[in-house]
Amino acid sequence: MNHAAMTPPLFTPELAGIGGRIRVRDEDFEVEEVPSYEPSGSGDHLYLWVEKRGIAPEFFARTIAQKFQISPGAVGTAGLKDRHAVTRQWVSVPKECAPNVSKLDGDGIRVLKSGFHTNKLKPGHLKGNRFRILIRDADRSVNPDAILERIRTQGMPNFYGPQRFGRDGSTVDLGMQCLAGKAPRRIRPFLFRFALSAVQSLLFNDYLARRLRDGLFRTVLLGDVMTKWPAGGMFVTKDVAAEQPRFDAREIVTAGPMFGKKTFPAEAVAAEREAAVLSDNKLSPASFGGFGKLVLGTRRHNLVYLDDLAAAWEPDGFRLSFTLPAGSYATVLLREVMKTDVDDEAAAPDDDEEGDV
Repeated sequence: MNHAAMTPPLFTPELAGIGGRIRVRDEDFEVEEVPSYEPSGSGDHLYLWVEKRGIAPEFFARTIAQKFQISPGAVGTAGLKDRHAVTRQWVSVPKECAPNVSKLDGDGIRVLKSGFHTNKLKPGHLKGNRFRILIRDADRSVNPDAILERIRTQGMPNFYGPQRFGRDGSTVDLGMQCLAGKAPRRIRPFLFRFALSAVQSLLFNDYLARRLRDGLFRTVLLGDVMTKWPAGGMFVTKDVAAEQPRFDAREIVTAGPMFGKKTFPAEAVAAEREAAVLSDNKLSPASFGGFGKLVLGTRRHNLVYLDDLAAAWEPDGFRLSFTLPAGSYATVLLREVMKTDVDDEAAAPDDDEEGDV
């Protein structure tokens, strides 16, 4: 497996970074969910707009369940949020919890508003995440404007961040064992699914890295799968001369493979490039069969546009503000601006592979 794809190529390698440190304090890293919808005002589910800090995502639902004395399965969230950060997101609980909302405040959790809705909140019920990140100890002699301008005008490569793959690629290695039918006998279902998706994510990074290195990041190829921007149906490029101007106008974007048994197929030269990624990693389309719905496969935008990307020097450092679609990683932007390894938690790990693109 190509572990080099865990650290993909930079989009602005020739431009100096500002270095620095993130997450020195929780409040240096703010993440606010951009929900798919607001609560309607009536229904069997109570939606709580919650601010949390210093709580690991895997303990969040459990903490809420304990305070309300309900089962963790009754707590709904649209996505996981970082531990070392101040985060705001919707959480759903049964409406019977309404009289006890005040019990939730404390231990790093604060309820900011609430409302009723008809359905439980589920993973993927969000448009994206809004970030405000302070980079401390940055080099003020370096001007990052050229980096930010390139990303504003050309988009940001939609790579997965390193935290997707586990320490030293351990999650990917486990996923490869699972694909080969050699998974540990007592593996938890969540970990099994996550390990398989880590392989899909690394293959996507490998595919996109090759595209970047070959100078094809903003070039439409014959047979490329395209999707409307920011969301919409997929189609195959039959006429490059017709689709390239639409790509340049941000009407459509190229969509890379999240390999699986039902991945929307590319054609022609684009299909050949995707097949090479699989074969070079000693895999084939058949490798993804026999896993039910776990690795159906899908498509992921090769790039995302950061329409609201703002940046400024402050007394304590360099502040970045931007919004990313669900499943896109803040780490990618931070690596470009800082040109240093970024800690493994700096992300928006909300992506549910079946819902991407």
